[in-house]
Amino acid sequence: MAAQIIDGKQIAAQMREELKQKVAALKAKGVTPGLAVVLVGDDPASKSYVTAKEKACEEIGIYSSDNRIPATTTQNELLAIIDTFNKDPKIHGILVQLPLPKHINEDAVLLAIDPKKDVDGFHPVNVGRMVVGQEAYLPCTPHGVIQLLMRSGVKLDGAEVVVVGRSNIVGKPVANMLIQKAPTGNATVTICHTRTKNLAEHVRRADIVIAAAGRPNTITAEMVKPGAVVIDVGVNRIDDASKKSGFRLVGDVDFEGVKEKASQITPVPGGVGPMTITMLLFNTVQSAEKTLSK
Repeated sequence: MAAQIIDGKQIAAQMREELKQKVAALKAKGVTPGLAVVLVGDDPASKSYVTAKEKACEEIGIYSSDNRIPATTTQNELLAIIDTFNKDPKIHGILVQLPLPKHINEDAVLLAIDPKKDVDGFHPVNVGRMVVGQEAYLPCTPHGVIQLLMRSGVKLDGAEVVVVGRSNIVGKPVANMLIQKAPTGNATVTICHTRTKNLAEHVRRADIVIAAAGRPNTITAEMVKPGAVVIDVGVNRIDDASKKSGFRLVGDVDFEGVKEKASQITPVPGGVGPMTITMLLFNTVQSAEKTLSK
């Protein structure tokens, strides 16, 4: 029996409706959640992503400050812009789109963002709070993965999870979230990566496989035990002459093969992707809500 598809678009839409209601409640109390987005340069993929974020803000009623600045902007000029938003009470979240031009130190930029407005969840203060289990803004893609699992009825408590990938953006944080003593955790987690020996042996033990390696066909059908849940975070372009664009998007999982063995699986596109922006909105609304409790 083919796996049930975990529909990221549907779950993201459900969450955005919930957030829309929260935004309306905040506005009734005189608070409009505000997100400042800063894009340095004109990278096409980044421009497309930023536009999607701003459209999502408009959709649920969040105020979006769109700041597109030239690639020649100096690091000090960018830090000054961030400082302005740190001090602006109308702004509850700050997002600097990565990657940045090579002459700008990415770490310095991330450190300059007020942790209370770090809705990407990348500031070391928020990372540290996440690791020790304190309240923090959680990184958007890993948090989106957790929401997909929870809202699809996947049992995390006691589950054997294998995460393939160790990036600071997905692999490390999602593993950390899943080991927390919390309803969204309590799993036993193994992290695999490019230096892991016998990857297939590790994956075959997993009740839940999270693929975030950035390489097509990293997870194949013979590596997955029957009934496992498979979350594919990968987004890879491969040549496809039948497509007008000349390419198509695939994940890290051999979807056609694995879906015949898994109990539930996310597609690419339409799985994890729609959740990333949704969790950014979630963090921004959460930041605005905190202003009412001060």
